[in-house]
Amino acid sequence: MTVRRILGVDPGLRTTGYGVIECSGGRCRLVEGGVLQPRADLPLERRLAQLHAAMVEVVISTRPDCMVVEELWTSYKNPTTAVLMGHARGVIALAAGANGVTMEHLAHSLVKRALAGSGAAGKAQVSAMVVQLLGLAAAPQPPDVSDALAIAIAYANIDSQRTRFAQAGIALPHQRSRRARAVG
Repeated sequence: MTVRRILGVDPGLRTTGYGVIECSGGRCRLVEGGVLQPRADLPLERRLAQLHAAMVEVVISTRPDCMVVEELWTSYKNPTTAVLMGHARGVIALAAGANGVTMEHLAHSLVKRALAGSGAAGKAQVSAMVVQLLGLAAAPQPPDVSDALAIAIAYANIDSQRTRFAQAGIALPHQRSRRARAVG
């Protein structure tokens, strides 16, 4: 039976949550979870350097088979937030790529649907499913860790289904989680 180690990441410039799970035979177990928090009083480039160095440390110490990061989502009213989040995702992607770890992306609504059955599920529902699926006594804290674990579990489930279909000779298209919209 193949064991897969998946690193889920909930990116942020102030707090980046991460969670590592191992999955085999349809069951997942928690390996490690935590948060990376660059110093908020530093200039952007120094915070990004700290985030990158911390993520490299996580990747090297946990040796994941793949990293799964939540897709960028922000209101179009806040383009500055989107740009800053893009910087954070960039250094996280660099940490994966520089260490030979493949990176996947999931939309937050897909994560919610995969765990709670609805893309509109609340954080409490998703967190409760993380607790149940990993057999934990309580939800991981802070919530960024639970979010990262939800991303990893959702990917494990989606990848497992894709593999089962492939073994049956059925090719599933890789579905974009968000459709492109015309701007204007």
